[in-house]
Amino acid sequence: MRDVSKSSWREQGNKHDVKTINRSMGRQGLVAKAARKFKSTTDSKHNLPVASNLLEQNFTADKPNQKWAGDITYLMTSEGWLYLAVIIDLYSRSVIGWSMSTRMTSSLVCDALQMAIWRRGRPKDVIVHSDRGSQYASHAYRDLLSEHHLMQSMSRKGNCWDNACLESFCHSLKVEAIQYEPIMNRETMRQHVFEYIEIDYNKKRRHSALAKVSPELTFIYQ
Repeated sequence: MRDVSKSSWREQGNKHDVKTINRSMGRQGLVAKAARKFKSTTDSKHNLPVASNLLEQNFTADKPNQKWAGDITYLMTSEGWLYLAVIIDLYSRSVIGWSMSTRMTSSLVCDALQMAIWRRGRPKDVIVHSDRGSQYASHAYRDLLSEHHLMQSMSRKGNCWDNACLESFCHSLKVEAIQYEPIMNRETMRQHVFEYIEIDYNKKRRHSALAKVSPELTFIYQ
């Protein structure tokens, strides 16, 4: 059973008290669905240029296309690892760009950024934040940012809180869509991730940071 807030529980038409249910689950030895710990995918041991931290843990934005943030996470399949790169607009928390690959290369993050750029009509002067992994420090990624007049920002070394919104998204993806599902092959995983991002997360999932509305509604009514 997934953990739910009191407000969303009541909005779904449930009249039972959440605390009563939690006590009952405790007596039965049941626990709410929670995340496992996952290892970091960041490789910051390189000699490539590192950008300044322009975001400084300020994850709020006044309008769309003001601040974007990106990250890479890994997904286990029956055929080996599958890597997912995402770009989120911090105004609406929408996933606006994403890509998947069997290899964690600069092409993976460039493809996700390219999708975000074209999906949002090629905006300029956007702060694009990430960790300082080699993929984000690569010449290809930095050239793509420069070509489209985007401003690169990077987290401090070893500080996951500097990219907390992306850590939260990856956590939600794995807990809500993958963790308790049967192990999938790569093609099934791709479809599963597509449905989570484009159907569930962007269109339906409510965020406390967005006054309990979905990313898509936040963008439409901005």
